[in-house]
Amino acid sequence: MHIAITGNIGAGKTTLTRMLGDHYGWGVLYEAVEGNPYLADFYKDMERWAFNLQIYFLNSRFAQVQKIRSLTYSTVIQDRTIYEDAHIFARNLFDSKIMTSRDYECYLLLFDSIINSIPAPDLMIYLKADIPKLVQQIKKRGREFESDISVNYLKDLNGYYERFVDTYDHGKLLVIDVNEIDFANNPDDFKAILEVLDGELYF
Repeated sequence: MHIAITGNIGAGKTTLTRMLGDHYGWGVLYEAVEGNPYLADFYKDMERWAFNLQIYFLNSRFAQVQKIRSLTYSTVIQDRTIYEDAHIFARNLFDSKIMTSRDYECYLLLFDSIINSIPAPDLMIYLKADIPKLVQQIKKRGREFESDISVNYLKDLNGYYERFVDTYDHGKLLVIDVNEIDFANNPDDFKAILEVLDGELYF
């Protein structure tokens, strides 16, 4: 199976991906954040680096899906999906006038070509988190390149995530509200997630 976790910056995707991979013995693929040559520059000058960053992420995610589908003998869980690149991040950059129409249209042509050549995840897990939770988590992990992320930017992304989830029709979708739980530090919260997930996986 191909299982993917989606959610805003700071929602807990990477942590839950790791924990579920360890629990079930799944293969794990993380988002290409560390070593990304554009991310730090993007947060300093979004207009200059928006297109470069989105193309880098799109290619990285496409390569991950190809790798996942080549592993026919195992289940893999993926941190963030290729759909978010287009429907949330690139769309937000275009609507905010950060990415030009020319770059956005070029990006969408490439995205559409890729989407038509790959299958959707067998299960998509959306981590729903409001702004206070996101800000708390971002501060806690202390990544320097995320220190300048504005609350308004996170609000915009949350809006796009909600619209994406409401219209997602590519496969099975599980929504987990993480606002009042701490699955990373509270075993009972993690157990509750496992119980819900077992119901999706085995029934």
